[in-house]
Amino acid sequence: MKKVSQENQDLSIKSLESTLNKLSNAYNSMTEKGANTTLVKKRRNAVKIGLESLKDTWGRGEFFFDEENILTSKDILQGIMPSIEKEIAKAKEGSPQRTLNERRLTAIKLAIESLENRLK
Repeated sequence: MKKVSQENQDLSIKSLESTLNKLSNAYNSMTEKGANTTLVKKRRNAVKIGLESLKDTWGRGEFFFDEENILTSKDILQGIMPSIEKEIAKAKEGSPQRTLNERRLTAIKLAIESLENRLK
């Protein structure tokens, strides 16, 4: 995996933790309402596995997922990227929303790279 600065490591981990928290809250809320949670559950699990992979890559945790989970997570994370790119394109330059989504996109790209490295 390419060299990533300590600052970008910290920002990426914080971004994925925030995304995981947001998806967990959405899952819980949707479950209470009886809504279909399939997509949110898949995304939540993919972000969790991507986060764990990055933490392990950077010496901040351990990784215990099998190849099937890695492949599924990688595909789901790749599927999330276009919607984040659209949000970045819509947001004003320098806005907090744009910064948040740029960091989220960077974190997801790094997580995908980390997961791909596990498949080699």
